[in-house]
Amino acid sequence: MLNRVRYLLLQVRNPSDPMRRHEVNCFSRALQCDVDQIGVLDLISGVPSRTTLDLVDVVLLGGSGDYSVAEGGSWLAAALESMRELYDWNKPTFASCWGFQAMARALGGKVVTDLSRAELGTHDLWLTDAGRRDPVFSHLGRAFLAQMGHQDIVTELPPGAVLLASSERVVNQAFCFPTKPIYCTQFHPELRREDLLQRLEAYPQYVECIAGVTAEEFAAHCQDTPACEALLPRFVRHVLS
Repeated sequence: MLNRVRYLLLQVRNPSDPMRRHEVNCFSRALQCDVDQIGVLDLISGVPSRTTLDLVDVVLLGGSGDYSVAEGGSWLAAALESMRELYDWNKPTFASCWGFQAMARALGGKVVTDLSRAELGTHDLWLTDAGRRDPVFSHLGRAFLAQMGHQDIVTELPPGAVLLASSERVVNQAFCFPTKPIYCTQFHPELRREDLLQRLEAYPQYVECIAGVTAEEFAAHCQDTPACEALLPRFVRHVLS
């Protein structure tokens, strides 16, 4: 099944961002699909048309090294409207990190920048009761590890959203909608430990700003997250079954 699925990755990255291709490769590995199954459109330069969306099975939204949902930008209003269309059109969508925050804001939630609750590296999370019953998340068990890198925080979920997971610092770590094929995570199920470290080589300022340690000390505390890495294939099978 997974080798026939067509994806569209909506990125928010500058042309010079070295992680543009890295992100595609990470989603390809996590989804167990070929790279050429993933089309790419950058939301900074425009939004997908209905025709474009009709040609793909699943939409993906990932992270951003340079842009904040809380701070906004001239292009953000159109991007958020596009996310509301994904919701209205029942388009299967998985959003992580920046995408998680953007989907939350687009659909009526609240996002703020809060360095006191910023998370970077491998963190412990636990499922809510709803998460333990959810067909996509239930395999994670009561607690699991995930890769993170964010300083924007979703402080209020959109109306109708169901909270699936939390961490010690941030309550809202994952949500879905009971009647929509849309799942969103603050953490990165598409990243392995080595992927996170590669990404932070491109954005070294975040290690010092958020973690407050050297790159070597930071790397020593990062761990593998095998259970979390199974999340994306489970999502695809669920929403396309």
